[in-house]
Amino acid sequence: MATPLHETPEHEALRREARRFAKAQILPNALAWEEANEFPKELYKQIADAGLHGVGYPEEYGGGGGDLSHALAVSEEMILEGKSVGTVVGLGSHAIAIPPILACGSEAQKKKFVPPVLRGEKIAALAITEPGGGSDVAGLSTKAVRDGDHYVVTGTKTFITSGTRADIVTTAVRTGGPGHAGISMLVIETSTPGFSVSKKLHKMGWWASDTAELSFDGCRVPAANLIGDENSGFVPIMMNFARERLLIAGNCVAIAELAYRESVAYARERKAFGKSISGFQVTRHKLADMASRIAAARALTNEAVVRSLRGEAVTALAAMAKNTATDMCMFVCDQAVQIHGGYGYMREYVVERLFRDARLYPIGGGTREIMNEIISKVEGY
Repeated sequence: MATPLHETPEHEALRREARRFAKAQILPNALAWEEANEFPKELYKQIADAGLHGVGYPEEYGGGGGDLSHALAVSEEMILEGKSVGTVVGLGSHAIAIPPILACGSEAQKKKFVPPVLRGEKIAALAITEPGGGSDVAGLSTKAVRDGDHYVVTGTKTFITSGTRADIVTTAVRTGGPGHAGISMLVIETSTPGFSVSKKLHKMGWWASDTAELSFDGCRVPAANLIGDENSGFVPIMMNFARERLLIAGNCVAIAELAYRESVAYARERKAFGKSISGFQVTRHKLADMASRIAAARALTNEAVVRSLRGEAVTALAAMAKNTATDMCMFVCDQAVQIHGGYGYMREYVVERLFRDARLYPIGGGTREIMNEIISKVEGY
């Protein structure tokens, strides 16, 4: 498949290291970790030591430098060579937890919370979604009431990636009145009394990543952990969503590319009626459709990333890229299972778990329906 137009020798060097790491550390264990519903915590330190965990983050806070395009290059190769989406997603939960701190946090917060995460010593998660809220971020109800030098936090969050073993949770809370104007963000350390993992959630896909429901029962969080000003949390949340949607689009391109590669290899090897199934026009046309849709989604995602790095507003374009890439990924993974036939339904085959993994993406990071509403508002119709 085509290489993104903005890539440089630095991107390719990162891709080589990511491929090496994924082949050595993830691929041999991919199926076992999927079945175990988690991967070893030591993997965070291992990927940090390989120089990959901090890619896209400032060097002054322990990062490896680079930008979103470099981080996407790493995650793509990790998916393609590691063949465990859940593992890559779990390792990458800091990609949505750390940016709000870097964008709006104080210097003291950046120095305290970011370096240990990028060194692989601590795990970071983002907590926005609530059991009764879904995509309605402005309607969140987890409360944080100021009490002297602390906020007392009470509420519940759900669908939190890395939630069962996170050390810090970047959390959206309500400090003011109803609507988006009353939302703030707090960094909550999970060692805080009153914090608990109320439930480990079992998912259709992403098995190797842990996902949790979190409870805050009178957690006393230092006011120094408030990100930015009180009641100003909605802006960094929305900024973070645009980044997350581009990460999702990139992941979907990688997942679909893997499903496509697996399908090409299988079609060449599988025999039916005396010849490989790639010899049948119907199979070749399926593969051609898959390749075409991947190329289109990659191009749109690439354009959105490039514009974002130029400093352009990409709220609508990121939503378009997410919808296009998630639709494409669903289609490609479905076709991959079809090409594999009965074997595509077996859990030891990669395309079976890719099919399950793909289903989350039109929901996570804002549903497909919400994306269309965002596009409609920005476009003015």
